[in-house]
Amino acid sequence: MSKAPNTVLIVLAFFSIYFIWGSTYLLNKIAVTELPPFMLASIRFITAGILIFIISKLMGISLSITKKQLFNTIIAGFLFLSFGNGIVVWALRYVDSGFAALEISAQPLVVLLLMRILDGKKIQPMSIIGVILGIIGVYLLVSQKQLLSKESSIVGMIMIFCCLLSWSYGSIFVSKAILPRNYFVNTGYQMFFGGIMLLISSFIFGETWSMPYSWSTPVQISMLLLIIFGSIVAFTSFNYLLKTVSPEKVATSTYVNPIIALSLGWYFLNEQITTQSVIAAAILLTGVYFINTKKTIVLFSRFQGKLGRKKV
Repeated sequence: MSKAPNTVLIVLAFFSIYFIWGSTYLLNKIAVTELPPFMLASIRFITAGILIFIISKLMGISLSITKKQLFNTIIAGFLFLSFGNGIVVWALRYVDSGFAALEISAQPLVVLLLMRILDGKKIQPMSIIGVILGIIGVYLLVSQKQLLSKESSIVGMIMIFCCLLSWSYGSIFVSKAILPRNYFVNTGYQMFFGGIMLLISSFIFGETWSMPYSWSTPVQISMLLLIIFGSIVAFTSFNYLLKTVSPEKVATSTYVNPIIALSLGWYFLNEQITTQSVIAAAILLTGVYFINTKKTIVLFSRFQGKLGRKKV
């Protein structure tokens, strides 16, 4: 007889993937105003990776992997973290955290289109509606005059879209790649090597490094929260939920994260929420809902199960 799921743990896990993942945009925005983006991201992921290795050893989990698995974790670490997250952190210097979260919420749409282009997967009728709504929502989001009038914002929007492509292709790559079977170990390697590549990028671009004791208190707190909660706790919660509740319920984080990010950015950073952004968000998230309906969840859930390797 199987053990009944712990209701309290389920509630706490949902709180983690809703609030913590949604708040990482605010935390990155706070930290990147003071720290160079690649330095910030490299410290976060290298530290998180090392902590995961330590926790794994304490839990008696083997860290041994094959050369093929190692190679694939490095590729995944680049797609998800080095490029996918590092460039988002860089772009947050030029765009609001809530805007970035909204643009990134289009990821299910991009994954679906890439599955069609690369694998020839048939797009279900409900998903076609979702794609159309998603395109309309993204267009309304990025076509706002106050954004187009700022050259730096346009660059930020373009780079975030490139990150979308990287995250989405990474999802498809991970679904096929030979990787460590233990998701905790898998994530640890991806974070560690993704962080190493960000470290190298930081030195290549000549970023000026500083010691944590010289950072302001808000930045120190943001970094700790990003490492402990954004990189470890939320990911563990995500994978716990995948084993405990239905995938479509877990996928609701796709709808909630942008709302949390917009609200926190508005409250703490006085980021402007325009009427057009609200309309764009409603249309875009409705499109994501259609993509994640039960008719397509069988296809998409296999990728949702892999996306835990890349959440930040």
